[in-house]
Amino acid sequence: MSYLSRSVATLVLTVLIALVLGHLTPAQAGQVTAVKDGWLVMKVHSEFVNEDVLSGSNIDVDVKGGVVTLQGTVPSAAARARALELAKKNDGVKSVVDQLKIAPAHGTNMEGKMEHAGEKAERAGEKAADKTASATKKTGRAIDDGWIKSKIYAQYLADWNTVLNDSDIDVDVDHGVVVLNGTVKSMEAKTKAVSIAKATDGVKSVRDNLKVATTH
Repeated sequence: MSYLSRSVATLVLTVLIALVLGHLTPAQAGQVTAVKDGWLVMKVHSEFVNEDVLSGSNIDVDVKGGVVTLQGTVPSAAARARALELAKKNDGVKSVVDQLKIAPAHGTNMEGKMEHAGEKAERAGEKAADKTASATKKTGRAIDDGWIKSKIYAQYLADWNTVLNDSDIDVDVDHGVVVLNGTVKSMEAKTKAVSIAKATDGVKSVRDNLKVATTH
């Protein structure tokens, strides 16, 4: 009787597990990846892209075990508060460490943008100018190094469940020059990551230091 009861219970549990797994929606399945540190880096950056108050910011997002650390600069106390708020609201975030500093936007980038706007009529045929104007209009946030960084991460997030899953990519941007460090799971992922970065508005060039992680 006891053996039969255990067997029936095991069978029922197996069936229930199969039913639950069989009815998981893609969104529910995606929650499994939400706790991964690499996913959270991309997700937090994606929250920054369309925030006008973060214009002139250059924020680095580091995640270890669900603990998010924000470093870099923001132009105001309001920008700092907004960045912290956006980071805290994501599923899988256990806590947020604030190491942000309030500093004026990088002069070179902003001056370059103003000069670019003044010469727009003369340089209307240049592709880079058109792309920058278009992206700024859509997001409402100025294109600078911080925006480029967050935009690249946001685009990586869209490919997390395909080629870029389990990637650990560090994006650094200096005056439109992008440097990619870290690891990806395959050459396909490496090619994809570089391609996305190169196609991002405001990017002048991409230096690829990504390594393909070996599996044992």
